[in-house]
Amino acid sequence: LASLNHPNIAAIYGLEDSGGAHALVMELVEGPTLADRIRQGPIPVDEALRIAKQICEGLEYAHERGIVHRDLKPANVKVSRDDAVKVLDFGLAKAIEANGPSTESLHVSDLLHRMENLLEGGDSTTDIAQSPTISEMATRAGTLLGTAAYMSPEQAKAKPVDRRADIWAFGCVLYEMLTGERAFGGETVTDTLAAVIRAEPDWSELPAATPIRVRVLLQRCLQKEPRQRLQAIGDARIALDEVLSGAPDPATAGAAAARAPLWRRAAPWVLGFLAVIIAGAAVWMFKPSPPAASKAVTRFTITLPPGQQLAGLAQPALALSADGTQLAYVATNGSGPQQIYLRPMDGVDAKPVEDTQGAVDPFFSPDGQWLGFFAGEKLRKVSVKGGLAQTVADVAVNTSGGTWSAEHMIAFTAYASALQQVSDAGGIPQPLTHFEAGETIHTGPEFLPDGKAVLFAGQTANSAAIAVERIDSGERRDLVRGQTGYMPRYLPSGHLIYVQAGNLMAAPFDANRLEISGAAVPAVQNVLQITSGAQYSVSDSGSLVYVSGGSIGLGYRPVWVSRNGQEQVLNIPPRNYYQPRISPDGRRIVMDVIGTVDDIQVWLYDLSRDTVTPFTFGGINRHGVWTPDGKRIAFMSNREGPTQIFWKLADGNGNVERLTSGAANATVDVLPIPYSWSPDGQLLTYVKLYPTKASEFWVLHVRDGKTELLQESRAADGGPQFSPDGHWLAYASEESGRREIYVQAYPGPGGKWQVSTDGGNEPQWNRNGRELFYREGNKMMAVDVSTHSGFSAGKPRELFKGNYLATVGGYVRANYDVSPDGQRFLMLKPVEQTQAAPTQINVVLNWSEELKRLVPSQNK
Repeated sequence: LASLNHPNIAAIYGLEDSGGAHALVMELVEGPTLADRIRQGPIPVDEALRIAKQICEGLEYAHERGIVHRDLKPANVKVSRDDAVKVLDFGLAKAIEANGPSTESLHVSDLLHRMENLLEGGDSTTDIAQSPTISEMATRAGTLLGTAAYMSPEQAKAKPVDRRADIWAFGCVLYEMLTGERAFGGETVTDTLAAVIRAEPDWSELPAATPIRVRVLLQRCLQKEPRQRLQAIGDARIALDEVLSGAPDPATAGAAAARAPLWRRAAPWVLGFLAVIIAGAAVWMFKPSPPAASKAVTRFTITLPPGQQLAGLAQPALALSADGTQLAYVATNGSGPQQIYLRPMDGVDAKPVEDTQGAVDPFFSPDGQWLGFFAGEKLRKVSVKGGLAQTVADVAVNTSGGTWSAEHMIAFTAYASALQQVSDAGGIPQPLTHFEAGETIHTGPEFLPDGKAVLFAGQTANSAAIAVERIDSGERRDLVRGQTGYMPRYLPSGHLIYVQAGNLMAAPFDANRLEISGAAVPAVQNVLQITSGAQYSVSDSGSLVYVSGGSIGLGYRPVWVSRNGQEQVLNIPPRNYYQPRISPDGRRIVMDVIGTVDDIQVWLYDLSRDTVTPFTFGGINRHGVWTPDGKRIAFMSNREGPTQIFWKLADGNGNVERLTSGAANATVDVLPIPYSWSPDGQLLTYVKLYPTKASEFWVLHVRDGKTELLQESRAADGGPQFSPDGHWLAYASEESGRREIYVQAYPGPGGKWQVSTDGGNEPQWNRNGRELFYREGNKMMAVDVSTHSGFSAGKPRELFKGNYLATVGGYVRANYDVSPDGQRFLMLKPVEQTQAAPTQINVVLNWSEELKRLVPSQNK
């Protein structure tokens, strides 16, 4: 032992004999033991890997000289003040045994034999505490228990051991450094040894920052069978060197064995040829190739850094790159805006992606060098290496999904429209898919690998389908019908994946024939899904990431809020209410109620009776607005095909009448959204919302059906609200680069005034005409105005603030209304969720291997 001279091994300087006692003179190593460090909690990943590397170097040096430690544990490792690692007591157990049976070796051997007898079904009444050899060890039970936690299975069974026992113990030590918990524990020696022989470590305890290569290393070190275990500690040192030097993990990290040398693989062929010159050659020539070895399926959990939580969950918030090496996710950090974070799967930290504030729905380019996303009514892209984001196209409202083809095209979902596509270099989007009869929207696009077809989910008012359409011919096939499914994805293993009611469904799929060849089955349950936005992503390499949570709906409850912020909850059940509007007499409320993207209707709430009932039926109907006399409600609908504005008597009698008209277009649906009536009920402002540009302000003359264009803008403008006297329009615009509130004369000519000073949205007039309200983040703002001789505005002031539903994306239409007396505000308050915002992402590496067993495909 004294011949071991290595920086990571505590040196032995001599042997002393005194009065029959024998003592080793050893190097003094100051500082705590590794056990002392671990008692303070898990060691940070980088620090733990540096310590582990030094342990490997010491073990490797000793193994090369034929010495096995056999008792490696944190208590036998010291870490000096300068972070130098020293392993103590090298080879003592082996050396003591070689010199004859010592008291300790007899105790341990006897105990292990008795443990093995109990564990393998021996006399369960045997009281190991009564063993005469155990009684002498009673005061050392803690020491023995600690040692047992690091014994290899062959040691626990009292079988001969070699250096692979040290490799097992090293795995136990590294696991404990990373987690703060023993890999195999128990309250007694019996429990601990039983865990060593039969149990597996809790891999979910590993910190999210643990690199994949380290996870695989741990699994190889802790194989029960010595022949399947890592065979040389030097291989562990090499793996740690690679991680610490920043080398990327392979995307398909697993436990696949290394190929044998070429000469060894070729030898059977050569010998067969020599032995049987013709017949042997024929046999080998036609022998089927052996199946490729399966890659190990590995599961672990990524926990977001403290203060971070996933955001934008009504739309997809996760994206894996095609090769599975990069993960992008949308999150908030404290009170800051939501943005995209990028995390290499073989790394430790997730970094915010510059210039992605307000982003939703990230997706990678095929080469993994770019991220596409949606923000501020724009389709944008940003390099994963950094830099400012670039605008690819203007989009009106994105609901769910973007995908990037190898042909440099991006397809995306546009509100109430078939899929659109645009060059990734930028341009004006063009139609990609076409509507079948009755369809109202296409969502969740996914280009197939050859870029010649696209998967998507189609919705009608009464049905749904997962479909695929060829891009060149327009030929379409419905793959799954009759059940609502979202976000279809393709895996090269030959599988179609989509989400349905919070479950990931998988079906065998032939990408060449564009057909499924078997029934879909649930592959993963309890995946977080909010309406059409499901939180999962798969890579071409076969890995999966997802968030747990199941299918939930967004829920809001209407509440009255006074000018000083006092709340009064309305007595109706929570639903997905949007854009409430109070009748002129203050007795009824019209609201959108959203079930799914294909089930949106206008409902009426009677305040005197506390009842809420549907007002519209058939198709998509929304954005109700009362006429000034309260007798009718105008709304947007696609009941006759292309979306138009209709109105109907508020008491439900009579027929629905169409107010606007336009050329039928089965692919691009221009949305005319009604906003505000003039005081005499003769004029209706509405906004034309396009899938490919921002908006246009229009006025409809109800008497003769004529329309006039007020404003055309590439900025995100909207919300034109007539003043109570009909001479002014308040609206929101991003023309300055930030959304603000403006007022301009109607019909003109006249000036324009900016009313808000620090951002604003959702303008609404007080019906007395002397006050204008708007939202600034979570604040309700008020501005005194005068319209008697020209226009003038006072200084904005805050009335109250709170967590109430605000408008999102391209919408400027207010998600609140003001009572006729101007003293109360009808707000929509989110229903309390029983589950906090998610902070964990589940990862399954090589998930496609699991799918192959669960859902056999026809791929060869």
